[in-house]
Amino acid sequence: MLAQEIIRIKRDGHRLERSHIDHFVHGLVDGTWSEGQAAALAMAMFLNGMSRDETVNLTQAMTHSGQVMDWSNAHLHGPVLDKHSSGGVGDKISLMLAPIVAACGGVVPMISGRGLGHTGGTLDKLGCIPGYQATPDLATLQQALKTAGFAIIGQTAELAPADRRLYAIRDVTATVESVPLITASILSKKLAAGLQGLVMDVKVGNGAFASSLEMASALAQSLVSVATGACLPTRAWLTDMNQVLGQTCGNALEVLEAIAFLKGEALEPRQLLVTRTLSAELLLMGSLAANEADALQKVDQAIASGRGLEQFSRMISALGGPADLADRPRHYLPSAPVQVVVKSPRSGWVSSMATRDIGLLIVELGGGRRQASDMIDARVGFSQFAQIGRQVQAGEPLAVVHAADAAAAEYACQQLLTKIQIAETPVTPAPVLMQCIKKPTVF
Repeated sequence: MLAQEIIRIKRDGHRLERSHIDHFVHGLVDGTWSEGQAAALAMAMFLNGMSRDETVNLTQAMTHSGQVMDWSNAHLHGPVLDKHSSGGVGDKISLMLAPIVAACGGVVPMISGRGLGHTGGTLDKLGCIPGYQATPDLATLQQALKTAGFAIIGQTAELAPADRRLYAIRDVTATVESVPLITASILSKKLAAGLQGLVMDVKVGNGAFASSLEMASALAQSLVSVATGACLPTRAWLTDMNQVLGQTCGNALEVLEAIAFLKGEALEPRQLLVTRTLSAELLLMGSLAANEADALQKVDQAIASGRGLEQFSRMISALGGPADLADRPRHYLPSAPVQVVVKSPRSGWVSSMATRDIGLLIVELGGGRRQASDMIDARVGFSQFAQIGRQVQAGEPLAVVHAADAAAAEYACQQLLTKIQIAETPVTPAPVLMQCIKKPTVF
């Protein structure tokens, strides 16, 4: 079978058979498909779209292009579950959800990524913890899952290698924004993790990859439909990303907020609602709760009792971090030498945020990457964000800038004032939970 003939089929708008897709995926892994050929097929997929069956076949082929985790002989204590977010600013939900679900009897082998563009990555957040191993060997991973009930790690070279090569090609050929290709990329890694249930957090708004409800809904429907077709029970929630989630954004600051959350000390309402809802979904999917009310009660108990915090501490220790991180987080986590309060220029109500721009501003401060080789300054970011709908007086804090030096702090203060709008009349923020998609549809 010739690569150029497979490209021709998709170029002309026809459906690819499973044998065509298998040939393509094998070629990605063994190098028999050139960069140009892979890019050409990716563009044909991007322009002509893909059916549900094609997307399922691509997902499954990329899943099996490398190692697929099999937990049947690992003697784990509960159902294997996971959550994935499409990315946002201040999105630290995974750091709270995974230990909460573990405290309720689930097992969460969470494969996470590093920051992309304006969105922060869970691995970058955990990377600021001294000694933390993001890519442990299988024995260490299994021990962490037995000890803590969860482990947040990075994608290894053995998991879905076809996806890794295809994504790199898509990244430089303007073919990233394809719902079927995004779907296959996300789910191939999740299927390779050997999951029994998955909940998707698809962000919507000016700080999300999907800026419109229509696009986010299409992505969520695709994820649920294809995952179901690949025998992975999946539900998706569309959640608002028109403002920073929680009160911090920036790697070390978000870890601090997550620890405070698990202590019951920083339960910002929108962040709490998303965490409770997604955690409860996983408990229901794993048959760890009788109904929604029971699931939510178990989540609340995991926080109030401190069991979620205990599981978090166990995971950090099992993967090489300090056992007393939760007790002394400021001792271990780096802090910025310059912290400046951003004061409201006038009285009124916080009405909107340019959330994506705020994320990019963190990148400018050094808290994200302009290119893959960049080092990250985990100290920088923003804290104490005033949420949309809050009334402020002139001179009251809108946020606190954490920067490496005074010049950077001054620049960030000036820029942040252009990203937050103050209205003269009260404003009602959009609900953070927008829509739940549980049943697959054909696309």
